[in-house]
Amino acid sequence: MKPDAEGEDLDEAALPSPSGTPAVPAPPVAADIFGPALPLADRFVAHLADTGISWGLVGPREVPRLWDRHVLNCAVLTDLIAQDARVIDIGSGAGLPGLTVALRRPDLQVVLVEPLLRRARWLELVVADLDLANVTVRRARAEELHGREHGDYVTARAVASLDRLARWGLPLLRPHGELLALKGQSAAEEVSRTARAVSAAGGVATEVVTVGGELLDPPVTVVRVRIGAKAAAEAKSASSSARRRGGPRSRRRPPAG
Repeated sequence: MKPDAEGEDLDEAALPSPSGTPAVPAPPVAADIFGPALPLADRFVAHLADTGISWGLVGPREVPRLWDRHVLNCAVLTDLIAQDARVIDIGSGAGLPGLTVALRRPDLQVVLVEPLLRRARWLELVVADLDLANVTVRRARAEELHGREHGDYVTARAVASLDRLARWGLPLLRPHGELLALKGQSAAEEVSRTARAVSAAGGVATEVVTVGGELLDPPVTVVRVRIGAKAAAEAKSASSSARRRGGPRSRRRPPAG
């Protein structure tokens, strides 16, 4: 064992098998959402219900609603993602939404960005156990990857307010890329409140959409922010200048999960 960033012991042995964990039965709609990937999604939920709790990524009270409140809600985000895209999931935590996106859509290349050692290590072990060749884990803050990682989409769930997500996520996008942020019922109010900051960060169009309505009740609310070609070029230039000055300076953000 070695201490992680928070001073706790981190067991670097193989992730314990979830085979002995009490089953968290998948609801019938899970088969409609995941299709042939359902067995892998089932195993991911078993990891969440077992080591996700013991490693501190998931609260014990969340176990009965892992499918309905977390995994299925995150998976339908792929309805907004084009074929063969590159997705950067910031503040991945317990792999929500990033791992569910990769499970439902094996055509996507997904980068899980997580700054905390314990969480990043857990993600690495789960990705290896599920044998997901389309997933990469990066232990870093999103700001540290400006100018180094670029994707067609940036995703986030329960990470930060929209203005901060825009500052962290939009510089990671290719021209005309989109930030997809899972939000709650106050999404429209948040869009209005943060509109100026999102525009300053490079967002050229912002809208609130819902997905999964034909399968989930209620449907999932997503804020979609698009970056233009000019804004993407300016963000890339600003990131390059920051690296030449010694790297981006940013406040530490709270962990997501």
